[in-house]
Amino acid sequence: MSAARPLIGITGRRYRLNLITGADSRYGDRCTDSYMSDFATLIDQAGGVPVHLSYDTDAEAVCHWLAGVVITGGQDVHPARWGGDTSVVRGSDPRSDPMVHDIERDEYETALVNAALQQRIPVLGVCRGMQVINVAFGGTLIADLPPGAVRHLSPESAPADGTEDHVVTFEPDSIAAGLFGERAVTNSWHHQAVDRCGTGLAVTGRASDGVIEAVERPEDAVLGVQWHPEWMATADPTLTWIVEESAKRLQNPTNTREAQQWP
Repeated sequence: MSAARPLIGITGRRYRLNLITGADSRYGDRCTDSYMSDFATLIDQAGGVPVHLSYDTDAEAVCHWLAGVVITGGQDVHPARWGGDTSVVRGSDPRSDPMVHDIERDEYETALVNAALQQRIPVLGVCRGMQVINVAFGGTLIADLPPGAVRHLSPESAPADGTEDHVVTFEPDSIAAGLFGERAVTNSWHHQAVDRCGTGLAVTGRASDGVIEAVERPEDAVLGVQWHPEWMATADPTLTWIVEESAKRLQNPTNTREAQQWP
């Protein structure tokens, strides 16, 4: 019998069906859960089984079944979660506007990160997902990056490999360096960034302007990247990493430890 393929949980967002052009107005007030299919496609190609996670999926319970977790991109983390300026919050209903701060999503993804850590499940954070990981560890964010020599909110359309100004340099002997080498050009679609790094996280990748592009906690197989590996035009090893790390957990199911309180 072939080895079991690891189940990889993928987060998404929730909004009303009336936002979809052509949706039947009779059920336009109902909500749908939405996921970027590129994550599922690439995880499948890497040998994993993608599992889409709704906010209603109990984080602790589902982590007993999952072998890995991906926290995906999307709207800004609510500043109240990291002690930021709440006056920037605009709008009140993330179900009617997918870019409005979504407190329910913030709470669910934070709980998922904590549950995964407690059960030694590898975690990958992508763009917003990296920021969620940082905040879950007690870190803070830069609310809005000022314009500079490096374009972090790129005008490029996905998929794209990024522009020459967006070069990320990685720390030696880090997870990221093992995947990419000394440096890599990556795409970039973000206006917020990690400020103070969370407890236990190491900064392992920066753009030339100093903006943090990768964080990790190697002993717990936690990796956050600020770019979008699912939307790189050429092959990116990040999603293969989460599948391979998750497969290791299946091969060594006794590799667990007592649940502990995380910041």
